[in-house]
Amino acid sequence: MVSLVTLTFPNGIERSYEAGVTGVEIAATISKSLAKKAVAIVINNVLTDLADPINYDATIKIVTRDDKEALELIRHDCAHVLAEAVQDLFPGTQVAIGPVIDNGFYYDFARDTPFSPEDFTLIEERMGEIIKHNIPFTKEIWSRDKAKQHFRQLGENYKVELLEAIPRDSEIKIYRQ
Repeated sequence: MVSLVTLTFPNGIERSYEAGVTGVEIAATISKSLAKKAVAIVINNVLTDLADPINYDATIKIVTRDDKEALELIRHDCAHVLAEAVQDLFPGTQVAIGPVIDNGFYYDFARDTPFSPEDFTLIEERMGEIIKHNIPFTKEIWSRDKAKQHFRQLGENYKVELLEAIPRDSEIKIYRQ
């Protein structure tokens, strides 16, 4: 027997879906254009990845790239692209912390020499190339030990330190592209 969940949309309409349905699947049942514009889903007031399964009754909102909530996600993605571009162009550069802030995002990098204005031009060009490939980000949940081992093997000591600071009861989310 199929288990169903009841999802309530912002306009108060309730719809039933099979348990395990994802935000991507929900958006596609509403319209193709919504599915193309969707970047995240809010489940019970928590901003969540579109690929996360929903196994319980909830209130939801599909977040599109035009919504206010999308800006933080877009900045987060840009920070990942920045880190990838820097590591592609300057092997051995360690990625430290790269948060989204009120007016943008940044990343701290550890390397032997500072970046030059010419480096910034190269980084920007490489970011454009990465974005043109249109490879989606995927989220994986890893054990703390697996994540620490992975980043140690890459020589990413700052990432290992950041993992230590994450509360023990938190999931370790790894985004890949």
